[in-house]
Amino acid sequence: MCRDIVISAMTPEDIDQVLSIERMCFSLPWTEESFRLEVEKNRLARYLVARTDDRVIGYVGMWTILDEGHITTLAVHPDYRGKKVALKLMEHLMTLARDMGINKFTLEVRRSNFIAQNLYKKLGFSVIGVRKGYYADNKEDALIMWKMDV
Repeated sequence: MCRDIVISAMTPEDIDQVLSIERMCFSLPWTEESFRLEVEKNRLARYLVARTDDRVIGYVGMWTILDEGHITTLAVHPDYRGKKVALKLMEHLMTLARDMGINKFTLEVRRSNFIAQNLYKKLGFSVIGVRKGYYADNKEDALIMWKMDV
């Protein structure tokens, strides 16, 4: 476990490092423009980064819609996986959301991503449905997960 992880709001200055992680982690990575719009313009978005020694090692994002939080993305640099970085990011995001009056969360996760599914289950999420062919790169299904009454 990393003890020296600092979680803070994502800023435009973090985006280059976030993009580097994004490209390592996803077959259809978000663009710089997408992150800039989320961080600089989307009033309903909240994005956090995890850093150690001033290096971004992970990030998470959420859209807030009334009393719901929709988790949009979560990624951890491969060198820092297995060190509870994703767990810390999710816990911080959910605390922030609760402080904003959010009392339920939803997300989509690849059917094949068992590591992420296990993290979300550990946090109290349950599978409630499937989005068939959701992912454009290979038409993989997405599991829809919810955590109610946070």
